[in-house]
This record gives sequence, structure tokens and C-alpha cells, in this order.
Amino acid sequence: MTRLALLSGLGHSIVVALGLLIYVLGTRINQQRRHPSAALGWVLGMVTLPYLTLPLFLLFGVRKFARPAPRHHWQAPPARAEGPAWAAQLLAGMEVAPAVRNQRIELHADGRQALDSLLATMASARRQLDVCTYVLAADAVGQQVAQALCQAVQRGVQVRLLVDAVGSLGMPASLLARLASQGVQVRRFMPLLRNPLRGHTNLRNHRKLVVADGQRLWSGGRNLASEYFIDQPQRPAWVDLSFELHGPVAAHAHVQFGTDWRIAQGRALRRMRRAPHPPALPQPGQGPLAQWIASGPDHADDTVHALLLAGAFHARQRIVAVTPYFVPDDGLLDAWCLACRRGVQVDLLVPARSNHRLTDIARERALRQLAAAGARVWLAPAMLHAKVVLIDTQLALVGSVNLDARSLFLNYEAMTAFYGAQELRWLGHWCQQQMTQARPYQAQPPSLARDLLEGVVRALGFQL
Repeated sequence: MTRLALLSGLGHSIVVALGLLIYVLGTRINQQRRHPSAALGWVLGMVTLPYLTLPLFLLFGVRKFARPAPRHHWQAPPARAEGPAWAAQLLAGMEVAPAVRNQRIELHADGRQALDSLLATMASARRQLDVCTYVLAADAVGQQVAQALCQAVQRGVQVRLLVDAVGSLGMPASLLARLASQGVQVRRFMPLLRNPLRGHTNLRNHRKLVVADGQRLWSGGRNLASEYFIDQPQRPAWVDLSFELHGPVAAHAHVQFGTDWRIAQGRALRRMRRAPHPPALPQPGQGPLAQWIASGPDHADDTVHALLLAGAFHARQRIVAVTPYFVPDDGLLDAWCLACRRGVQVDLLVPARSNHRLTDIARERALRQLAAAGARVWLAPAMLHAKVVLIDTQLALVGSVNLDARSLFLNYEAMTAFYGAQELRWLGHWCQQQMTQARPYQAQPPSLARDLLEGVVRALGFQL
């Protein structure tokens, strides 16, 4: 019995040591930077519950495929170019293609305009149509999208549809099967059950983009489902933002889609060492200036998070943020609180109640801390799904990134930066209009039970 106990203890110790070794190899050698609380959680799990934690780490633990490598520094725009120099230099250092001028940009004031623009973009394709979405529903909007895809195939267009396997779990398999039978090339991004060497279940593709012929882009925060566009009985449409763009940024999004398409098949993971570099394209001499900014496991840097941090320290007048879910990491939260204390007006707009109850609980500590620093926090009466950040009157970000740890550090995401005065005025007016309809947040000290609940839920922030 003594020998058996010793062998059992030795075997358990070997499993613990093996788990810790795999963790070190998978994070340090592979340069997988992660939040200290997440790292502590994995280590404690390996020590206390190695038989459960080790398989979970192999499935969910990796958050980056692109590794730091000798940098390809894009040539930053000259000092006379529009947009803040600090942003241009920072993004160039993170291998993000520089801002380019485009023929036209149209921001959508409401869901009906956004839907008309989406269908028009798909109808305009003559050679190739690429569609990437987190959610594709089988409702009225989903059926219109499916019909537009099939019509494009009938015109001789090469059509590729990429849907996230988790985001579209509720979608009937028959919908994708029907599209495939009509000639649409369909891929599901990282199904739940798959070879972990070909992708990780925890890393979801949250990007939303439609590119026609590499020249026309429809993008923003809207998924392809009715609640993002049109009112339904007893269910008004969510407040969201999207845009249509004609110009070189569409080609950059097209290159991004090609990388995502290969990742969905598992082909690009072993070779992923750096972000894709879109080619230098001719651009009009005049026109709105915009920049495609992707972040996620296919980029060595957390590009959007780094830009938001830098923006917090460079802002002089204002930071305006609109997001459905606000569970930031401590670094970003502290940076915004410091911005408040040095005189920057920080406005944050979130829904009074979102469609995810856990995130509403997890955000309370951050909201109280931000309000205590002097920020104005606003609670929108309806479900708000838009993702917007304005920094002074020089930079605006619109896209798919929520201000939570999952979007900032785990998901495949994309934002478009706008630098033109017209786009900045439009977005500033839109944000102000939404805030006039909201009520101010009143911070209340939590009870002991509530404080404990918020702490537990916030500890799971990376998974929300």
C-alpha cells in the first residue's frame, strides 16, 4: 500500500510537472503574453486540477498565432497629412498599413439604410464577393443575404462566405447547405470539435465585412440578423453602426478576408509569423482618409488595445466611447481615469441593460471607478450594439471591437480609423444624439454580496 501511494503521488507530480512544462513552452517560448490574472489562473489550475486544466489549456490556452518578428515598418505619413502623428507612428510600428485616401465613405444613420447599403454592395460584385460575419441568422435579413449571395453566383461571381462556428450556432445547417448547393463557397470558422493543431475553439472570428471586387467595403458592428437592422413586433432594432467605403481600404479588407479564409481551413497557422501586408495601391489625390486596423491572434501586437492606450495619453480635449459591453483590462481603465484627472472629458455610453447579463454585472466596478475619476457615463434605454471611439477631433474608430478583454485580446477583430473632418463631425453628432436620449449613470456602493459577485464574474472577464 505504501509503494502504491508513493507511485500514485509520483504519478500525480509528474502530471503536474508536465502541465506546467507545457504551459511554459506554450506561453514563454511561443511568446504568448497574457494578463497576470489569466496566467495565475492557469498555473493554479495546473497545480490543483491538472487532469482538467491541461486539456482545457490545449483547447483554449493559446491566444496568438502571429509571433513577434523583425518588423516591417510602414512609412508613416508626412507631418502635413491628416490625422494625429502619434497614431500614424504607432500603427506603422505595429505593421499596420498606413491610412489611405478613398473615393467615398458613407456612414449609416439607421438600420434600414445599412441594410440597403449591404444589399447594394453585394449586388455590385462582378468578379468576387467576400462575406465574413459572426452571426448569420435564418430570419428575414438572413434570407435576403442568402438570396443576394445566390444571385451573385448566378451572375458568375466567385462568392465566399465565412461564418463563425460559435456565433452562428443557432443557424440551421440547412441554410449553409442550400448556399453551398447553389455554388457559394462556405466555411465555418473553427468548429467546436476540431484538431487543436488547426485552430483553437476559444479564438472566435468577430469581424464583420463584405467586400465586392476588392473595391467596395461594407463593415461595422452589425451581424447579419434582423435585430441589427429592422424593427420586429415588440422588438425594436438594436442601435448599431456600419458604413460603406469605396477605395483602397476595401482592398486591405479583402487581403484580411483571404487570411481568415485560409485560417478557417487550418492552412495558415503553421506559417503565421506576421500579419498580412496589403499591397500599396493607387489612391485618389483627394478624398476621405481611412485606415484598416485588424487585431487578434493573427497579429503579434494587440493593435486596437495599444491604440486606445496611446490615445488615452495623447488626448487633450475628449474621449468618447460607445460600446455594448464594458469590461476593460486594468491598464485601459487606469489610462482613462488618468485622462479624466488631467482634464480630458471622457464620455462612455453603454446600454442600461445589454443582451448579456454577466457583462452587465462585470462592468459595474469599472463604471464606478470611471465615474469617480470624473467621467460621464450614460445608460442608453435600448440595446446598443455600436462600437465607436472618438479621440479629440482627429481620430475615430468604428468596427467590431467591444471594450472587453475578449474583444481586445482574444477575438479576431477589425476597426476602421477615420481621420476626415466630415466623418468625425458625423460620428460626434451621432454620439451626442445617442447620449441625449440616455440617462446619467449614478454610482451606488455595492453590498458585500454584490461586491463578491462582481469580483467573481469579472475574474472570468477573458471568457465573457
